[in-house]
Formats: sequence, C-alpha cells, structure tokens
Amino acid sequence: METEKTKCLIVGSGPAGYTAAIYVSRAGFTPILYEGMAPGGQLTTTTRIENFPGFPDGIDGGVLMENMKQQAIRYGADIRMGAVTGVDFTMRPFRVTVNGEKRIEAEALIIATGAEARYLGLESEQRFRGMGVSACATCDGFFYRGQDVVVVGGGDSACEEAAYLATICRKVYMIVRKDRFRASKAMQERVMTTPNIEIRFETTTQEVLGDDSGVTGVRVRRADGREEELGVTGFFVAIGHQPNTEIFRGSLELDDEGYIKTAPGSCRTNIVGVFAAGDVQDPHYRQAITAAGSGCAAALECERFLLQL
Repeated sequence: METEKTKCLIVGSGPAGYTAAIYVSRAGFTPILYEGMAPGGQLTTTTRIENFPGFPDGIDGGVLMENMKQQAIRYGADIRMGAVTGVDFTMRPFRVTVNGEKRIEAEALIIATGAEARYLGLESEQRFRGMGVSACATCDGFFYRGQDVVVVGGGDSACEEAAYLATICRKVYMIVRKDRFRASKAMQERVMTTPNIEIRFETTTQEVLGDDSGVTGVRVRRADGREEELGVTGFFVAIGHQPNTEIFRGSLELDDEGYIKTAPGSCRTNIVGVFAAGDVQDPHYRQAITAAGSGCAAALECERFLLQL
C-alpha cells in the first residue's frame, strides 16, 4: 500500500475542516485535507445563509464553502477528494487509510467529519430539501416569517425549534408520533402554553406536498387512520442528528449519541495529538459559525502540539 507522511491530516470539510486548514496552513505546516463523501458538508445543500457574519445580503451555502476552500488552498493546504476508510491511533505517527488503497501517516489529526440531520425517509421530503424542507429552524426560519409551518418531533430539539419559529411564524404545527413528548417538562410547558403552537399527538407525516415554488402543505395521518392536509410553506424535521463517527468507534471515546468526546473547553480527544472540531463533537449548537470557530480552536491546539514535538 502506498504510504505518504504529513505533519497534520484534516479529515472532513465544511466550516470546521476548511477553517482548520486555513489556520494550520498559515502556521506553515501544509496540512493534507480529505473532503470526504460530501465536500463542503451540509451547507452545500443550503440555498441561502443569512446569519454568517460578514455577509449583510446573505450568501449561498455552496459559494461560502468554496470560498473557504479556496482560501485554505491559497495558504498552502493540500485539499483532496477521498474518504477515510480506516484509522489506527495505537502508534504515532497515526495511520489513516484513504479509499482503502492509500495510507497517510500523520503526526497530528483534526477530525471534522460533521453530522447529518435525521430525516423521515420520505421521497417527497428529499425532493423539497432546500425548498421548504429544513432541519434547522435557526438557519432557515427567517424565510418563513408570518407564514404557517410544521415541526416534526417530540424531543427537546423539536420543542426548541417550535418555540423559536412561533416567535416569527403565524402558526406552528407540531407533529408528534407518540401520545406524549420526550422533551423535558420545562420545554413541554413552553410549547403547550404558546398560543400559536398547535400540537398533534399520535400523528405521522405521510407526504410533503408542493410544486415548483416549494412546499405548499403536508399530508398527515392520525392514530384513527384519518388523513388531513395542513397548508404550510415550511417543514422542519427535528428528530435528531447522526454524527459521522462510525469509522472512529473503538478508537476514540464517543458519547451515547456517537459524538466525539473532547476535553471541556478544548478540542482535544482522549488520544494525544487527535483533535475534533465542528458538528462531530457538538450536539448543541450545530451552526456554521460555531463549527468554524471550533475549527480555528482545533488548529491552534494542533499547532501547539506540533511545535512541542
């Protein structure tokens, strides 16, 4: 197997990976970055980003990621297509297999493989991704100001999304599959006492309706089998996220949800010289700006580590 050596290997792209690459490159370590199966991460599926600082008129998600990538390349990052298929952290340099055919030996590693929102799996749901279907109310809720929307889910995240949307939307339907919430009592109380939130327990989504302009409604089914169409323009799925960490299971400490554990206030993992940044270690915020910030932090910690070697 072909082997290549590097001081720093960055696994994953998106705001965390590209930002880390910018910082590590400017420090003179010329990192290698493998973009993974989805170059640019989740933001490439977002048509418009209006809450990333520095863009008063907003910016296309794909354009923002390409700008970050080109900035990293300008400072010397070696950005490549390819996915990590194996890791060995039992020795240093760390050994990472790419595409099952090449080995990279790295003195330090920054993991920025991100997380993916869980969706219901409906064909219509996928068809209207970015056209009314979203998994982030704080990212996309602004576009539905004064309109009617649906939030699917019964946990804390769903309640938080619904409560936020209720402040800017005319009406919020909560579609909860079970006969009760999974959320904390405080969050339950919050949504149940908000006048423009209507909760539909024991209800499932059958189809997202729409046309060329985007989502126009949702067909739901109640426990007794009756179906109903809700006229909405936004469909927000809040049933959790899945961090892209399966390849690291058994090599790094993960929490119960599969997110990489990092030391409090740090990007350090349980393996010295391995750092994690972005959504792969952040089950709370999941924003582009926080991912970029943690990419910066991971790079700075990685630089200090390399300088001590």
